[in-house]
Amino acid sequence: MMAGKRFKPGKADRLLDPKRKEIISPGQVIDHLNVTATDHVADLGAGNGYFTVPLAEVAERIYAVDIEKQMLDLLKKRAVEAGNIDYIVSSLEQINLADHVVDKAIAAFVIHEVPDLKKAFEEFKRIIKPGQQLLVLEWEAIDMEMGPPLHERISSQKMKEIFEENGLKPEVHHFHEAVYGVTAVM
Repeated sequence: MMAGKRFKPGKADRLLDPKRKEIISPGQVIDHLNVTATDHVADLGAGNGYFTVPLAEVAERIYAVDIEKQMLDLLKKRAVEAGNIDYIVSSLEQINLADHVVDKAIAAFVIHEVPDLKKAFEEFKRIIKPGQQLLVLEWEAIDMEMGPPLHERISSQKMKEIFEENGLKPEVHHFHEAVYGVTAVM
């Protein structure tokens, strides 16, 4: 059980910092997951939409899930043009979505904030269609200016173990020395 600190909506602008694109761009994630025009994608911990908005340009439907209504309100303002986003105020331990409605799910830089990872992974398995993919993006456990403090980070090795403990076969991919993705098929 890990109790991380929740990201404060007041710092939301930081999530759209152009420097983030150098570390990981939405395009890299869309390609990595092979998102197509018929996909229904869940952006788990969507925040103010760094990945949501670009995903909405490619996929049929996006479920923007965030525990902070304030973050989803900021996202709504940014995504005025996108009519294919559902805004869902929800924790990742109890996601307000039906079973097996999602083709691809991304949880970007949010897992280190989730208190009960076992529950969260049960929910991921419940909402994602069998045979479809989950991608967790996190900050590698190295000291750097961007991202959370080192003590709140989960190393790629530890994340791989978390996936395995939850019955998944993970693949680790480094997008940048500071950012990794762990992908698994449900």
